[in-house]
Amino acid sequence: MCVSNVHTTVTAYENSEYCAIQNGGIMAIPDGGPLALIGQKRGYRNMRRTAGPSYMKAVLKRSAERGWRHYLYGSTEETLETLKKTVERNYPGLQIVGMYSPPFRPMTEEEDQQIIKQINDSCADFIWVGLGAPKQEIWMAAHQGTVRGFMVGVGAAFDYLAGNIKRAPEWMQKRNMEWFYRFVQDPKRLFRRYFYTNSKFIWHAMIKGR
Repeated sequence: MCVSNVHTTVTAYENSEYCAIQNGGIMAIPDGGPLALIGQKRGYRNMRRTAGPSYMKAVLKRSAERGWRHYLYGSTEETLETLKKTVERNYPGLQIVGMYSPPFRPMTEEEDQQIIKQINDSCADFIWVGLGAPKQEIWMAAHQGTVRGFMVGVGAAFDYLAGNIKRAPEWMQKRNMEWFYRFVQDPKRLFRRYFYTNSKFIWHAMIKGR
């Protein structure tokens, strides 16, 4: 499942291969107020934003009573350790059955087969993939049919739930301003992404698409 935002939507619009990946999952949910707003204006009146961290927390909250098992794939070893401790403390009875921080380089075929086996042997129901877009969606598509379990690409959710990054206040989330709160925390890295993709989205979806 893809958790889609303005950045991934614009990327999919401009890249046919990535568009096929976004459309090839079981579903893509709108992690972005602008996507939900455009959807409502185009007839999907019940469309609402579902942020990746919020979706992940909702699933984790129900997991103990339903016996769901979880595997964490992505980020750094330090973040994964902190995340595991945090969610196990916040959700008693939660089963984290494995986690893996992939190297910052292309994995060998042998390494890839080993991690597939590790994930499948864990019998995880949910595989949370926190590699960032578009890398996480490409990884999930490449492993569709070989990894057993429901793969969800949640981007920065690992950092949010581990406490590395603070989420915007609720009033900003409701007013579609969470992107600005995140930008203020990391302007150097996010400036080009937000300036480029946000302006493209406004042009194609709100002006050209009228």
